[in-house]
Amino acid sequence: MTVDLPFAETQKSLEPLLSSASASPAPLATTTPEQSPVLAEGGAPHVSIVVPGLNEAESLPELASRIKDALGGRVVYELIFVDDGSTDDTWKVIGAIRAKDPTVKGIRLRKNFGKATALTAGFQKARGEIIVTMDADLQDDPADLPTLLGRVEAGDDVVVGWKVQRLDPTNRLVLSRIFNGTVRWVTGVKLHDMNCGFKAYRQDVIRNIPIYGDLFRFIPALAASQGFRVAEVPVKHHARRYGASRYGLERILRGFFDLLSVLFLTRYSKKPMHLFGLMGLVFAALGVCVNAYLTLLWFLGHKIGDRPLLLLGVLMIILGIQFFSMGFIGEFLTFQMQQRTMRNDLPIREEVG
Repeated sequence: MTVDLPFAETQKSLEPLLSSASASPAPLATTTPEQSPVLAEGGAPHVSIVVPGLNEAESLPELASRIKDALGGRVVYELIFVDDGSTDDTWKVIGAIRAKDPTVKGIRLRKNFGKATALTAGFQKARGEIIVTMDADLQDDPADLPTLLGRVEAGDDVVVGWKVQRLDPTNRLVLSRIFNGTVRWVTGVKLHDMNCGFKAYRQDVIRNIPIYGDLFRFIPALAASQGFRVAEVPVKHHARRYGASRYGLERILRGFFDLLSVLFLTRYSKKPMHLFGLMGLVFAALGVCVNAYLTLLWFLGHKIGDRPLLLLGVLMIILGIQFFSMGFIGEFLTFQMQQRTMRNDLPIREEVG
């Protein structure tokens, strides 16, 4: 599986890389000074920016202002703030921003459900052809928005920000590098920063990839497995100015389990027998070998009825049969699902004739 990485393959000469990327972004639909942005058909904006946040009241006004500076007059956009059960004045601040700027919308969840639910709520309300996600803590720089949007306009389906110079504590940097290295090895998607929240998607990607749990960080890997084009661009990163980071060690364990889920979904969701059948074959073969050895001892006159090895051999054979059964059930369910969806949900990019 390959990923378009148009920038430097190593981290040498990082600052020239950043300056060249910001100096010559891909073309973005703009308006001339004599024109004003025109809404798309049906009054829909071209770009939807979804910003989930928890207790980020202090940063939202500046974030909205900087997004307007980056895109105002260049592209028709909507800014969707999702209040994920904040306990501060986040919702009041969103209302105040909305009163001054009609491009801003607000969604308030009943309680803190997590980033996946907040993003899903924003995606459901997003009307743009391109959907951008970014964090509410001002660590993502809105000045990089034209670069991300330009890459999508140029033909990429998912564009991921690469925080080349991260301003995070050392322990978080080390854990992030370990995580991203493991993700690259397991998924085959060669991104430097899979977990970066600053991403741009075509709406078709969001419609085809369900988001639940913490799988939102693996959307690029899931998209690549479905044939979408994934690219990466360097972006600027700023230190947190307000509040405290909610990054903790527990995210490492959650990320490990999510990675196993992604591995199954991307490689075996449509061929479960390849996974469960292999495991069943291994266990059953080991069990047969163990019991064959014990059978030989029995013929030679040795007692085997009180040996733990006999129970182990029988157990491994039973486990092998169970894994085979899981594989058959998985194949049956996959076949039934494909029968229902193959006519209406083919992965066709475009047609001619």
